[in-house]
Amino acid sequence: MPTRFSFPTRVVWGAGSIGKLAEEVRLAGGLKVLVVTDRGVIDAGIIDHVRRMLEEAQLAHSVFSEIHSNPIESDVWRGVAAFRELDADVIVGIGGGAPIDTARAIRLAVHHPQPLSRYDDAADGGRFVTGELPPLIAIPTTAGTGSEISRSAVVLLDDTKRKTVLFSPRLMSTCAIVDPELTTGLPAKPTAWTGMDAFTHCLEAYVSLGDHPLADALAIEGIRLASRALPAVMKNGGDLSSRTEMMSAAMMGGIALTKGLGAAHAIAHAVGAVADVHHGLTNAVVLPAVCRFNEAQAHPRFARVAEAMGEDRKGRSDRELADRACTRIESLCREVGIPPKLSDVGVVPNMIPAIVEKAVEDASHRTNPRPFTADDCERIVRSLV
Repeated sequence: MPTRFSFPTRVVWGAGSIGKLAEEVRLAGGLKVLVVTDRGVIDAGIIDHVRRMLEEAQLAHSVFSEIHSNPIESDVWRGVAAFRELDADVIVGIGGGAPIDTARAIRLAVHHPQPLSRYDDAADGGRFVTGELPPLIAIPTTAGTGSEISRSAVVLLDDTKRKTVLFSPRLMSTCAIVDPELTTGLPAKPTAWTGMDAFTHCLEAYVSLGDHPLADALAIEGIRLASRALPAVMKNGGDLSSRTEMMSAAMMGGIALTKGLGAAHAIAHAVGAVADVHHGLTNAVVLPAVCRFNEAQAHPRFARVAEAMGEDRKGRSDRELADRACTRIESLCREVGIPPKLSDVGVVPNMIPAIVEKAVEDASHRTNPRPFTADDCERIVRSLV
C-alpha cells in the first residue's frame, strides 16, 4: 500500500539557540506574543530570560501558565482567552510536552469551532483543520515528547472524558528552537520520565505496523542514542553532550511516531486520564510488560532494537536477540529509577475497569504489532497493580 509522509519543520538547533527567539518571532510576522508555559519552567527562571529577550526586542507579550501536567480542555480555552486579550499574533510554547501541546491546541482553537473532539485523530479529524492558524514557535525544556516537531496535541477532552490526539499536518510548529542547555538543570525524576518517553516513542514507532522507512531509520537511531545518553545524564545532569543526544532522540521519536505507536501509549493515555500520572512515567512503567507481550509477534524488529542497545549478534537468532531487547529495556528502566508497578505511582485496583475501557478506545494500539484486546489490556494492567 502507498504511504504518505513528510516532516519539514524548521528547526533552530544547538546550545544557545534560545537567543534566536526574538528573531524567529519577527520572521513569523509577530509583534504580540502569547508565551504558553507552566509553573516549573517559571520557577526554573527560564521565562524571566525569555521575557527579557522579548522586551529588548520591543515585542509585546504576556505569559499564560494555567496548565495541568496532563493538559485538559479548560486549559486550552483559558489560553484562547489570553491570546485574544493580548490580541496576539504569535504563540510561543516553552516547556515539556504539556505546555507545547497546550500551545498547539490553543493555536487550533483560536480560529476553529468547538468542540475540540471534532479534530480527534481517531476519527480522521485532521480533515477539519482548514482555517487560519497563528504561527507557533515551540521551545522544549525537556528531552521527551518531541512535541516541538509534532503535528498533534494530546488533551483530556470534556465530551469524550479521555486523552485525545488532535492531529493535522497543518499543526506542525512554524519553528522549533531546540537548545539542550535548557535541559541541564532538569531534576533527576523528570529527566528520567521524559527521557523514557522519548525512548518509548522510538521503540513503539519502530516495532509498530506500517511502512515508513524514514521513521524507522530515525526510530532505531533514537533508541541507540537514548539507551546510552539517558543513563549518562542521570549520573551527571550537566553533561551537555549527553543532554544534546537526548534532545536528538526526543526529536527523532517525535517524528517517528507519525508511523504509529502501540499498546504502551494506549495504556499510558488511559492512566493519565483516570489517575493523572505523568505520561512519560506511565509509559516507562508499562513498556517492559508491553514489550514482552509483543516480543514473539515482532521478534525481527526487537532483534534490531537489541543491537541498537548494544547487543552483539554473535550468531544468535532474532528470537534470542528479541528476548535480550526486552531484558535490556527492563534494565534501562531500573537503571534510571523507574518504579516497576503502576501501583507505585498511584493506580489502585478499582481504577482498572476505567483504564481498560479508555485504553481500548485509544487509537494508539491500532498499530501495535500484536492485536490488543480488552482482555489483553486487563491482564497487563492487573499484573502491574
